Amino acid sequence: MKNGWIAACERFVSRRAHALSHHPRKATALLAALLLGGAGTAFGVASLDPDPSTVTVRQVLESVNTLPVQPQLDQLDTQDLRLFRTEVARPSDTVDSLLARLGVEDEAAAAWLRRDAAFRSQVLARYGRTVTVEAGEHQELKKLTVRWVSDDSGNFQRLVVERGADGRFASRIDTAPLVAATRMGSATVRSSLFAAADEANIPDTVVSQMVEIFGSDIDFHRHLRTGDHFEVVYESLEADGEPLRTGRILSVEFVNRGTAHQAIWFQDGNRKGGYYGFDGRSMTRAFLASPVAFSRISSGFAMRLHPILNQWKAHLGVDYAAPIGTPVRDVADGTVEFAGQQNGFGNVVIVRHNASEETVYAHLSRIGVRTGQHIAQGDTLGAVGQTGWATGPHLHFEFRVNGVHQDPSVAMARHSGGAPVAEASRPAFERVARVMRAQLTAAAEAASGGVALARAD
Repeated sequence: MKNGWIAACERFVSRRAHALSHHPRKATALLAALLLGGAGTAFGVASLDPDPSTVTVRQVLESVNTLPVQPQLDQLDTQDLRLFRTEVARPSDTVDSLLARLGVEDEAAAAWLRRDAAFRSQVLARYGRTVTVEAGEHQELKKLTVRWVSDDSGNFQRLVVERGADGRFASRIDTAPLVAATRMGSATVRSSLFAAADEANIPDTVVSQMVEIFGSDIDFHRHLRTGDHFEVVYESLEADGEPLRTGRILSVEFVNRGTAHQAIWFQDGNRKGGYYGFDGRSMTRAFLASPVAFSRISSGFAMRLHPILNQWKAHLGVDYAAPIGTPVRDVADGTVEFAGQQNGFGNVVIVRHNASEETVYAHLSRIGVRTGQHIAQGDTLGAVGQTGWATGPHLHFEFRVNGVHQDPSVAMARHSGGAPVAEASRPAFERVARVMRAQLTAAAEAASGGVALARAD
């Protein structure tokens, strides 16, 4: 008897499952009807209690009054719709062309802006300045704002053009402090260093700083390889949340041909800050690796067929091919021993660094220093040119020790690294290093997600 009852239950379940699988729409419609019916009628649920008579059932009826719709619609009609749009000013912009790109159609505003001296001087012909407008629902101008940095004071200026309640326009220029934010980025070199940075939305100024930091450890002319990658944490100086200027690099790791090069910015109290490795040793070197930030070596320190004399001759320096006008930097602190013209060298600068060592910078298109002037490592002393005996634009660079020519890449690499952080500053340095390590790790992990942003403390 019991087995027969179980078999009947199994047949019932099987038939219901078969019906549900073959008629899903009917089953869905039936369920929807039951749910909709529950809005105006009681919906019964079988009690799982062993004795249903013990369950107390109450019916509660409440009336619901809906809010009047028309007053709400009338209130929406009184709202003032504001539209916001931002564009970057172009050198060729006129008032009309700029307002057209901003989606503003307001002849009264255009006529007023043409007469306003502050707008003409700070927006028109100012390439790259970001202009934000606030317009009404009929595309009339309500407010225009432009922000820029004019000096190194740590402040920014803000031009505000605003329409008053009487419909008249007025402009003012405010000054406010920049706010430092911390940005993190990661990039992989596929074609060039700058292309990798562009792909990761990392500013070119950050790349230039990175080249300066590792200039004595990495030859970015010859040693850069596809697959090299870097993570960087840097400051972004913002005005009202809008990035206006890039600050200094705070920490960076560059992996070149499998070797990791790391640096962090550290400043202890009022002392002069600088870049250090995670081991606490200063990144400052006696000589930079190259006098030109970005170029290629067209002729090394070796025997070669002279391009003008057409005979084999020792090349006593290194030639860096670069466009005319490319800045040339001093590779180490020193004093200008000669600045002028010298036979086949054309425009040349000779810098004495100590009693025995001097460097030579030849074929310059212009000279930016004078004889006897003291210059610091990294200072610009001129620009790449094609003066003297030169078949193309390049910098001829020499390194001499007691008057004897040395291979620059070998001679400058012999100089030892910088001094370690002071022992009294070591605890503070270690705290900064731990934070910087964590941020670089976060930058690497967020590489696939773009650039992360966090407010600086």
